[in-house]
Amino acid sequence: MMIAIRSTIFNVVFYVHMIVVFVVTTPIYFFLPQRWCMAIVASWARRTLWLLRIICGTNVEFRGTENIPKGGRYILAGKHQSIWETFALLAVESNPGVVIKRELLYVPVWGWWAWKARMVYVTRGGGTAALREIAEGSRKVLATGRPVFIFPEGTRRPPGASADFKYGIAHLYKDVGLPVVPAALNSGLYWPRRSFMRFPGTIVVSFLPTIQPGLKPRAFLDRITNDIESECDRLLLEADSADQRPPFGPEATERLAELRSGPNLSA
Repeated sequence: MMIAIRSTIFNVVFYVHMIVVFVVTTPIYFFLPQRWCMAIVASWARRTLWLLRIICGTNVEFRGTENIPKGGRYILAGKHQSIWETFALLAVESNPGVVIKRELLYVPVWGWWAWKARMVYVTRGGGTAALREIAEGSRKVLATGRPVFIFPEGTRRPPGASADFKYGIAHLYKDVGLPVVPAALNSGLYWPRRSFMRFPGTIVVSFLPTIQPGLKPRAFLDRITNDIESECDRLLLEADSADQRPPFGPEATERLAELRSGPNLSA
């Protein structure tokens, strides 16, 4: 009951906070340089992480930040379990070009902000044309010294669900010829998709060793899938043993049983 109460308070504060930022800054937002616009968004993201910790007892730990290349010219390819990572990663890199669905540009106010922030837009279900959109948009972002963030599965998937990495990340890797940083996480255990509940504990984001250019697309896709999924399995085992164990959904429960009956990935 207490977790439900704290979750409700957080959600109210979360949306009020967002609306206040929109109302206060929109009159000047579109007159600011792009970097300043993203600084406003990153500041909101950091305050949101603070509110999540204070109200819900949900902390965050960023591991492996030393694997992130300096200078901004890289691709970060992350697991997508929750809305949480769409803003929380700004605490590590405040001015990326995030690959987002083009239809989000038509969302009032939010879409206008995304346009000004110069994201990478992709037409969902666009096939080959969508691959070109991702590559062309990413090259423009990278040319300005900003990194590109992409969620290779394209949509949120519950913790423990089987991997569904799309070919777009392999196409982008081959096209731009830059390092790719895989990112695993367990956010969906503490900020579940399609739920208002926010559970106490520690959300972990693990930035894994960089994959350098030069692999064949198929080999790269196999490598990044294995790297991210293996680390997500370790984080699942870690969360299961945590002092503040979050509730596991059916996919996480099934995957945990498979891991417990197989090799000890926590070793």
